[in-house]
Amino acid sequence: MNYRIIAKILSRVMTIEALLMILPVITALIYGESIVCFLLTMLIAGALAYLLSLLKPRRKDLYAREGFVSVSLSWILMSLVGALPFFFSGAIPSYVNAVFETVSGFTTTGATILTNVEAMSRGLLFWRSLTQWIGGMGVLVFIMAVLPLAEEHSMYIMRAEVPGPLVDKLVPHIRSSTTITYLIYICLTAMLVILLCCGGMPVFDSLIHAMSAAGTGGYSLKNLSVGYYDSAYIDIVIGIFVLLFGVNFSIYFLLLMRKFKKAFSNSELLCYIGIVAFSTITIAINILGIYGTPGRALRFSFFQVASTITTTGFATADFGLWPSYSQCMLILLMFIGACSGSTGGGIKVSRLVLLAKSTKDEIVKLINPRKVTAITMDGQQIDAATIRSTQVFFALYMVTTFIACLIVSLDNFDFSTSFSAVVTCISNVGPGIGLVSPSGNFSIFSDLSTIVLSLCMLIGRLEVFPLLLLASPSIWRRK
Repeated sequence: MNYRIIAKILSRVMTIEALLMILPVITALIYGESIVCFLLTMLIAGALAYLLSLLKPRRKDLYAREGFVSVSLSWILMSLVGALPFFFSGAIPSYVNAVFETVSGFTTTGATILTNVEAMSRGLLFWRSLTQWIGGMGVLVFIMAVLPLAEEHSMYIMRAEVPGPLVDKLVPHIRSSTTITYLIYICLTAMLVILLCCGGMPVFDSLIHAMSAAGTGGYSLKNLSVGYYDSAYIDIVIGIFVLLFGVNFSIYFLLLMRKFKKAFSNSELLCYIGIVAFSTITIAINILGIYGTPGRALRFSFFQVASTITTTGFATADFGLWPSYSQCMLILLMFIGACSGSTGGGIKVSRLVLLAKSTKDEIVKLINPRKVTAITMDGQQIDAATIRSTQVFFALYMVTTFIACLIVSLDNFDFSTSFSAVVTCISNVGPGIGLVSPSGNFSIFSDLSTIVLSLCMLIGRLEVFPLLLLASPSIWRRK
């Protein structure tokens, strides 16, 4: 293990986090609020960056295990330090709860312990949503975009942090890929801010909701979330954009390159659209009796389906009061998640496609053992290692969910609350059902459960393997 190269990466992470504090400081100054909590955090992050930089790398080599450890420790350290403004300001008196809120931000989960978000200062609200915008594309992908590492080092980090079973480079060089990705990300975010302003949403509100939507996080500055605005226009605009952010960003690159046929024939994209369409229509039919007209039923159904499958977590209605079918469908969408290579969470549509194809392949082999078959996706043959990795990921995902449910259930809440709290955290969605529905929050849980749910969010965002590898003694051995 090359500890010094890991320290160098963590030093860069702390440097960036210290610099990011400038943005909420500016926001706080504009609104005449105290900036002490941000300055103290900036000082601590800067001091950690300096101390870590003292460990000069003797070797420049960085391989898979250094990549996994760097990613895991970066997310943990960013969250621990990022929680300090909430704690120092007194907005969240418990440091455990402050960490939960920050982890929820960076992992783009959107679960909150706040009972009255509207009482929070503008500077803290901005920092809260900024964590989701940064976390949406990945903490270290952001670092690589502004402080690039060597090309061979970057690929190991991307493999550890970018969601999905496969990691695609848009262009041959990683630096160029991260730059292109962020340009697309920034452009889509800016477009959403403008469209929300056109719909009558105040500029600051538009910026907060656009950053949350871009990261598919779901933090709002209103207690009623997007439902506060009670606007069909805002619902439709945000619903469409969260779906766009839930698409693999390589699709947008293909569109820019005018490869329309390849983009629109992508099997994951087609499956994603199909799931959204089916869920929207069936849920709309199921809740028609609540909303009276097909138009209103479709409006609320579409928004909640879009928000849930992309794991954004915005809400325009308390779906905890919807019929059982609708709640079950939304829980299923939490598990499914968005596309690989997007800002969304969940298991990912591409993995489900691969699991379905591998299951079909096994059935064919049972019927005809001599038949030679190959699993393909978008015209490319998928190797056995990728299939095995997908199956192991799915198994670990479900086992982790089960174990976390057992621990959280010690708080003695009803099953729907405990189960949906774990599912919504590991899938990085936000609100669940029961006591953690859009009308509730996560402040009800004990410190132990809060820590477990925070770990679930990190495990879900980093897709199980990087964080679990930290517990492996072999990964810490020196070469």
